[in-house]
Amino acid sequence: MPTPNALPADGITAEAKAKASGVGQMAADKIDEKRGAAAGGLDSAADILHDKADTLPGGEKVASAAHTAADALASTAEYIRENDLKGMMADVQSLVKKNPGPALLTAAALGFLVARTFSRD
Repeated sequence: MPTPNALPADGITAEAKAKASGVGQMAADKIDEKRGAAAGGLDSAADILHDKADTLPGGEKVASAAHTAADALASTAEYIRENDLKGMMADVQSLVKKNPGPALLTAAALGFLVARTFSRD
């Protein structure tokens, strides 16, 4: 005879899904709260890179590459400011669907780098 507090298997599954969804939403909210700070950090890095680009050794090519990288950082900061986590995830999903090969190679490279980072003594 089942105990009075026992839930059927479907109830347990639904409860687990609801809790997981709640945890996921809390994580997304925390990430969204930090978007402004992350964008500000990227903007600061872009400003510093722009300021130092012309004094880097290597001449005009290096300076041009530094300015291009700084512009990319500033553009990324603006994207982070304008899009919430759901929007960014939708963009990533769209990018992966349009370019599965490069996405797979990128994921493999990132996995390799993360594994190397954590396996070092």
